[in-house]
Amino acid sequence: MRKSAFNYLYVIPALGMVLLFVYFPIVSNVYNSLFRMSSYSVTKTFIGFENYIRIFKDPLFYTSIKNNALYALFSVLCQVGFGTLLAIFLEGRYVGSRLRNFYRNVLFIPSVISISAVALLWYFVCNPTIGLINGLLDKAGLQHLITAWLANPKTAIFAVIAMSQWQYTGYIMVLMLVAVQKIPPELYEAAVIDGANGFRKTIHITLPSIKNMLIVSTIITIIGSFKLFAEIYVTTGGGPYNATQVLGTYMYRAAFLFDEMGFGSAIAVVIFVLTFTVSVLQMKYFSGED
Repeated sequence: MRKSAFNYLYVIPALGMVLLFVYFPIVSNVYNSLFRMSSYSVTKTFIGFENYIRIFKDPLFYTSIKNNALYALFSVLCQVGFGTLLAIFLEGRYVGSRLRNFYRNVLFIPSVISISAVALLWYFVCNPTIGLINGLLDKAGLQHLITAWLANPKTAIFAVIAMSQWQYTGYIMVLMLVAVQKIPPELYEAAVIDGANGFRKTIHITLPSIKNMLIVSTIITIIGSFKLFAEIYVTTGGGPYNATQVLGTYMYRAAFLFDEMGFGSAIAVVIFVLTFTVSVLQMKYFSGED
């Protein structure tokens, strides 16, 4: 018992850090969401669930939810879907070993670049006068498609979504590469003996074998979609006309632009509940899995 108790002493510093920097801020934020408060005043007024009622009555909240959901949908289709196809292609016999390593590195590089740097780069790519996109459209004779991509309410959110797909598809590709590499080669050898072509091997061996990683990648992508902030903040700031507002910028707008700290805390609680729910569903799905 003495030895066991002594071993627990090694856990205390890590436990203290988690309690201080994770759980205490969560509890404190939930408590603050029940008040009307300002960062410039020490006084705060208890208002109960009024902040939450206000959130669900605010049309901007539903615009933010819609944009986050749209971002999640495209991210799953592009990052997970296309990233999986890239991993299968690179691990197949279609690319030589030297080119395979080259493509792995090139496709992964965008995911290690700072989000702010990528967003600023994309801001210039989408510039209506000097941007690359409009320049290519002009050269191709498609002048009728030229627009201010980040300033047009109909295209702004899709422009930001496209930026993120370019940046993070390589990251998902690397995760899927690890899963594909763990598939026993004997399965493919048996399939070749049975006369299976490349497509059938992919459908009946590769995809079922990497199912768990596909689900994990999907969950990671969806949770990341609901924590979206920097991409929107740097490129559009939530505009034009709130067309690209997401939950992260909606919270920032309330707390730091309008100094409604209690209302901002309530939005943060809603974001936490959404991401926590997705995490619980993930753990429930994986119960009993390896």
